[in-house]
Amino acid sequence: MTEPVIIAEGLARHYEVGGGMFSKPKVVKALSEATFEIYPGKTLAVVGESGCGKSTLARLVTLIEEPTAGSFTLNGVPGTPGNWAALREHVQIVFQDPYGSLNLRHRVGSILEEPLKINRPEMSAAEREEKARAMMELVGLRPEHYDRFPHMFSGGQRQRIAVGRALMLEPKLIVLDEPVSALDVSIQSQVLNLLLDLQERLNLAYMFISHDLSVVRHVADEVIVMYLGRPVEFASKEALFAHPRHPYSKALLSATPTTEPTRKLERIKLEGELPSPLDVPEGCPFAPRCWKAQAQCRTERPELEGVDHRVACFYPE
Repeated sequence: MTEPVIIAEGLARHYEVGGGMFSKPKVVKALSEATFEIYPGKTLAVVGESGCGKSTLARLVTLIEEPTAGSFTLNGVPGTPGNWAALREHVQIVFQDPYGSLNLRHRVGSILEEPLKINRPEMSAAEREEKARAMMELVGLRPEHYDRFPHMFSGGQRQRIAVGRALMLEPKLIVLDEPVSALDVSIQSQVLNLLLDLQERLNLAYMFISHDLSVVRHVADEVIVMYLGRPVEFASKEALFAHPRHPYSKALLSATPTTEPTRKLERIKLEGELPSPLDVPEGCPFAPRCWKAQAQCRTERPELEGVDHRVACFYPE
């Protein structure tokens, strides 16, 4: 049986903020209890509102920050700081903004070759150029683009360059942090189709971070729904979209446009604001905005329970 590319157990990341001469710093629990696996050729989508912990999870998986608690293995190797240098070749990230993630002073060829210069010093300049040109063809760029600067390209083309750069070291896992949200709708499908084609060709594992469930529906195999730093539902894409069990998931899906004219969705409008991560309510964090909340929800925190379809709710749908 194929082994997972990444196995994460109870990942958490906390930050201390504020504090001074006469006061203690407060702790922001940006991420707690994230447990998942991603297999080769599969996509795990992480969805939720802004501030729910999606990007924090991305920083842990891409070895930018160390977890406060929990652990994970990448390609069977523990993701501890002592292994970061060796593991960074196996995981790469594509950022949200194609206009800000590329160095405007460097030509496309130089941008693609930079990971090889840093991580493969034994390669000659001719070998690096050959691999960069082959990567350009793979991601749909023309040979004459090699000597051009990023400002000469559209947003979709820049994202192709960013995807190509992420693939130069032949990673096993790609973290896609809102990779199409900054693009025009007409270009989004082109980039998504490119990502799916590359996944099929190279057997890549994807962690796809998004707030757009219509995009997630197109690319995901499994989905984690996050709320205030915690996973509240984990299921296959088919199960989640057909039968969301957590009230928050149901509310998110009710706001997602559908292309099926016969399907009518009852729009669920959540009351109240997202609580501050500095002052998380007791019990279930979603209880202040939940229409199903009972007394138990305001005093006890539900655990993520289940087998294939897990949900953190005392009164699931």
